[in-house]
Amino acid sequence: MEREIVIPGQLLSENKADSGPGTYVKDGKVYSLLYGVKNAKKKISVIPFSGKYIPSPRDYVIGTVIDVTPSNWIFDISSPYDGLLHVSEYPRRVDSDKMIKEMDFGTSVLLRIKDVNSSMKVELTMRERGLRSLDTGRVIKISPTKVPRIIGHGGSMVSMLKKETGCEIFVGQNGRIWIKGKDSEMDLLTEAIELIMKHSHTSGLTDRVSHFLKGEDDVLEKDEAVLETDLAEDAEDECEIREDTCRKVDALLDDDN
Repeated sequence: MEREIVIPGQLLSENKADSGPGTYVKDGKVYSLLYGVKNAKKKISVIPFSGKYIPSPRDYVIGTVIDVTPSNWIFDISSPYDGLLHVSEYPRRVDSDKMIKEMDFGTSVLLRIKDVNSSMKVELTMRERGLRSLDTGRVIKISPTKVPRIIGHGGSMVSMLKKETGCEIFVGQNGRIWIKGKDSEMDLLTEAIELIMKHSHTSGLTDRVSHFLKGEDDVLEKDEAVLETDLAEDAEDECEIREDTCRKVDALLDDDN
């Protein structure tokens, strides 16, 4: 199936009910928020090629406190847009003068996005089971576009990683992953995640990473000629994408004129 490349501001649907991640609604119509690939399964979404994480309602994320106001904690969520956690969305009642004692600057927190409005004001919540501040474990940062590879089809990859390493794992849609376990287990899991990122474009990755975790690390070695072919194909795809984007921009400008 041919991929449809879309650009920010491109009309995707006349029905606002079709709006999914990576889109926005204006005057009852759905437009692309990103430069990426259109996905029309159930709702219409746009999968970005690269870049920062774009928040969507219901996403799980890992944020870091960067400011505290009398009524909000403000979080860096690895996005162009900061996230706001109102004191009413904290799991228990906290007085304004005690907010910084609950979560100080630099605190990492498991969060969920409650809402994102048209001006990209991002509202967060911790009022769900399992959402909390992190005082143990490690936070690993990856590209947000690689998150689906860490999760796998139906959660297959992340389930296997948990089983083989014995670690707890929380995968944020913003490209931050929290892991917790013995130091040796976290070291192994960190290495496995790095391998997934390196080989994310290959098929059968879940089984291959499973073999690696069991000590059969040679299964992830690729022939140099094959790797060079993959890189050449990726370069050709990028050129085609850029050319298609230029054509779409020109067409939109012509329509405006």
